[in-house]
Amino acid sequence: MNKDTMVAEENNQAGREESVARPLRADAQRSADAIVDAALEVFARSGVEAPVREIAARAGVGIGTLYRRFPQRSDLIVAVFRQQVDACADAAPLLAADHQPAEALALWLQRYVDFIATKRGLASALHSGDPAYASLPSYFDARLRPALQALLQAAASAGEVRGDVEPDDLLRAVGSLCLSAQDDLAYARRMVALLVDGLRFGSAQPPRA
Repeated sequence: MNKDTMVAEENNQAGREESVARPLRADAQRSADAIVDAALEVFARSGVEAPVREIAARAGVGIGTLYRRFPQRSDLIVAVFRQQVDACADAAPLLAADHQPAEALALWLQRYVDFIATKRGLASALHSGDPAYASLPSYFDARLRPALQALLQAAASAGEVRGDVEPDDLLRAVGSLCLSAQDDLAYARRMVALLVDGLRFGSAQPPRA
């Protein structure tokens, strides 16, 4: 076999290997997603110090697969936090497309209540001072503030809520209401619904009856 033939064969082999690797990458992503989903459930039930074997079993993967994707527990906690931030942020344009502006805002804030409930399960780690979590506050701001800002602007432009509300103030207000509610999610939802009703006063349209 001459040199040109050998190079061609090597290229063909590389192409075959790449075509085989592509579905494996998709499988690996599905496994990673399953692990993060399982970690969310286990952390909510048992806390962030729950055995990783419990998470692996819940995800339906081997412990080796879990450690290959998330070598440190902090890697998994960060992944859960980011996944929940992304889900909350990504819900904003979907709600805006399907609902009137003020209703989309109200529904998103209830979605944010769910996020805070998830975040509470991660609190002991996130507030531990571990540098592994140092980037998460800026990630939170970069994803959630613009999502809420867009909903607020749309509702204010439609005359459905007052136009002098800052997204940071609203995020803090909802967080404070959830904190006061402790673990009573239904109570937190009612308080946030009242907060949204309050945003309607001072708008261009009269408040709902």
